Formats: sequence, C-alpha cells, structure tokens
Amino acid sequence: MDELDSALVRMLQEDGRRTNRDMAQVLGIAPSTCLERIRSLRQRGILTGFHAEADLTAIGRGLQAMIAVRVRPPTRAVIEAFQAFLVRMPEVISVFVLTGTDDFLVHVAVRDADHLHAVVLDKLTKRPELADVRTSVVYNHMHKKVVGPM
Repeated sequence: MDELDSALVRMLQEDGRRTNRDMAQVLGIAPSTCLERIRSLRQRGILTGFHAEADLTAIGRGLQAMIAVRVRPPTRAVIEAFQAFLVRMPEVISVFVLTGTDDFLVHVAVRDADHLHAVVLDKLTKRPELADVRTSVVYNHMHKKVVGPM
C-alpha cells in the first residue's frame, strides 16, 4: 500500500458514504484514478466491506457485556462448533478466540440485565462443552473508526 491507498482507506473508514468525486478532489487525483484505486483495494482484500454503524441504545440494546468462556475439551472440533453457535446468537456482537485461560471472549449487547442473565443461563450454560463462564458488564465502549497500516 502506498500513501494514496492509505489515504483512501482512512477516508472510507471515516465515512464509507463519501463520494468518489469528493475523495478524488480532496486527494488531487482524477475520479477515474480514485475509482480504480478503490476497486484495487477491494480486490486485494484490504477493503472488506462498507457498514452502517447503529446506536445500540437506540435499537434496544443498551446493555453491553463481555463474557469470558472456557470450553472442554479444548479440541479444534469443540472450539469451531462453539464459535459457530456463538455467531448465530442474535445478542452477540463479536467473538474473540483466545489463547490462555479463556477460550473465547464474547461481546454481547442486550436489552437489560434480565436479558443478559437469560443469555448466560438459558443459552450458554446449557451447552455441554461449557466449562466456565464469567460475565463483565461494559460501562462504556469506544473503538477507533480509523485503523491505518503500520
């Protein structure tokens, strides 16, 4: 990636709805060059998609939590099956597969504490491979919109 590619990635991360013409003008390049560079970034797998970001509270998911999970036995088949189960859960925002004490860190967004309690007790603990679960409520969640190359 060169400086132009990096600038385009940054601009699209800041605002994925930005027009090709606007980006080209800001960068001082032809719109056709801009379009071709973005096409190349997508083909090379650098740009993987364009997403709308929703306010979780506004869509009825005002409580977030991180759930640390350990499964047994820690085999590839068990890990992959449990991961597939997690990503199908509507409450799950993201799943991290880990090394160390925990096998998974699961980020969930739910209506309220009762909903969180139900997710843990009625969904997770019913799984026979679940060995341990610890839940931490998230007070505040921030993330970077723009992540550039190193």
